[in-house]
Amino acid sequence: MPERDVTMGQLLLTEYQTVKDEQKTRIGFRDNLLYVTLTVVAAVIAAAAQAEQTAMLLALPPVCVVLGWTYLVNDQKISAIGAYVRGELGPRLAATAQAQGGDVFRWETAHRTDTRRVSRKVVQCVVDLLAFCVVPLSALVVYWVGGGVSAGLTVVSVLEAVAVAGLGVCIVQYAVPFRTGGANG
Repeated sequence: MPERDVTMGQLLLTEYQTVKDEQKTRIGFRDNLLYVTLTVVAAVIAAAAQAEQTAMLLALPPVCVVLGWTYLVNDQKISAIGAYVRGELGPRLAATAQAQGGDVFRWETAHRTDTRRVSRKVVQCVVDLLAFCVVPLSALVVYWVGGGVSAGLTVVSVLEAVAVAGLGVCIVQYAVPFRTGGANG
């Protein structure tokens, strides 16, 4: 059986398909993290209300921090894949294919010129902060003003507030100045 030569173009297209598959998988996973967060929040609030135990709300901050951090890391990887395709893979394939003006993978750059891109980025940042920071901080406030606050759980709740605030800083730093590599690529 004769060996088939693999061209550089074929290798680059295979790499493109592989990174786009990873990006697609990460997008689905990232987006599902918001649904998981909403479900957990609803379940914890319902359980705390039914049991009339505001201390149960202390479960929200660590869950929201873990889910929020996972969301943020996946979002960063999604953006990094897009940047790699635009800045590395696309130009290499264009050179290999001798494309006019380096014109390959146009969607990778075309969708980024939308006039409402910055406003979408701002809204996404607000949604991320609401889901992963405002909700757990609100739960902490409810716990603190709800009475029956113990010294040990107060220490835990303050540490949770610091962790949530740290996540909020990371979310904002990632989004500002709503650069092209920010939230949701």
